[in-house]
Amino acid sequence: MTVTGVRPPGSVRRNFGLLWAGQSLSLFGDQFMTLTLPLLAVTLLGASPAQAALLPFALFVPFLPLGLPAGAIVDRLSRRTVMLVCDGVQVVAFGAIWALAAAGGLTFPLLFALILVSGCAVVFFQVAYTSYLPSLYAEEAALHRGNTRLALSESAAKALGPMAAGPVIALLGLVGAVAANVVTFAASVVSLALIRHREVVTPSASRSLRADIAEGLRFTLRHPVLRPVLACGTVYVLFLSMVETSLVLYCRDVLGLAPHWIGVVIGAAAAGYPIGNLLSSRLIARLGTARTLVLAASVSVLGILAMPALGSLGGVAGAIGLIGGSVVHCAGEGAFSPTSITLRQTLTPGALLGRAASVQRFLLWGAVAVGALLASAATALGGLAAAVWIGAAGTALCLPALLGRGIRTELRS
Repeated sequence: MTVTGVRPPGSVRRNFGLLWAGQSLSLFGDQFMTLTLPLLAVTLLGASPAQAALLPFALFVPFLPLGLPAGAIVDRLSRRTVMLVCDGVQVVAFGAIWALAAAGGLTFPLLFALILVSGCAVVFFQVAYTSYLPSLYAEEAALHRGNTRLALSESAAKALGPMAAGPVIALLGLVGAVAANVVTFAASVVSLALIRHREVVTPSASRSLRADIAEGLRFTLRHPVLRPVLACGTVYVLFLSMVETSLVLYCRDVLGLAPHWIGVVIGAAAAGYPIGNLLSSRLIARLGTARTLVLAASVSVLGILAMPALGSLGGVAGAIGLIGGSVVHCAGEGAFSPTSITLRQTLTPGALLGRAASVQRFLLWGAVAVGALLASAATALGGLAAAVWIGAAGTALCLPALLGRGIRTELRS
């Protein structure tokens, strides 16, 4: 089936605001757990740092088997309904983690399994929300503004989620922090349920789910511009995830920071995202889309390479240096993300939006799972500092991947 948009009975502004709120709350809950879950595994369950690094793997590995089918399925359904169901699954999964932890019955295998369930819901939510916006906005400039605002909320979630987790853990404890996360997903369900806009679902000409998946893969991977952008993002995320997976315990064990300071370091570093988000429109207007992507990727890699170099100073100086490098990298990523999303949405036919989004999520978020696995192995073999260094150096490989034929043609024009 194909999902097409119709004019909502309420205002576009109201419907977008509710979508924005629902997406923000859901992403805030995901980022809130960035700090909470590794600490919960290490302190409450007695897991090792290498085991704790497997939790992001559990969250993102569903993108490998489900990422491509999710796009074909989402294109056959109401994307709003998909988002509602996914947030409902998150409420159940994290509610079970909270109940088991409060009753003393949580084990690491159970935690891993419930995070795996949560990851399955994240797959479909991510594909649905990135495909829903074009049904609200038909004009490219308005669509980019909407993508920028959604990216801003993702940036705010990355900044405020870990920062909020530290004080909440101090106030409520790790188990109470999980309960607070359940509340964010429940609030997201309410916000999305209030959206009045309804999509019209029409039958697809495709005969099978496999045919739909193949059509989406052919379009996305053969497109001269989308292919190098996806290749760049995949390589970048693969190695960045090694850094991010190791960062919480790196701050604790290598830099010796307390949980509330870890939240401040990770959250403050994400302040670069909104800077990049807000600059993206101006950069596109002045430089064009291709040059904006190359500049943003280069700035981001530079910042990531600075993180372990400055973090090696140790203590407070290392924490400040880590923040500085991360702010630079987040600013670059903040400009790259909405620019690449708008590019994909404008180059993709409406009937293929979900599948194009699913190919991107399959590659990028699947790379997060592989990167988390590599971080676990690197931590076990060489320690947390080695995992961070390997990940940082590897991100530089995304730059030659970006300079494919389609992007080079755009740069010359």
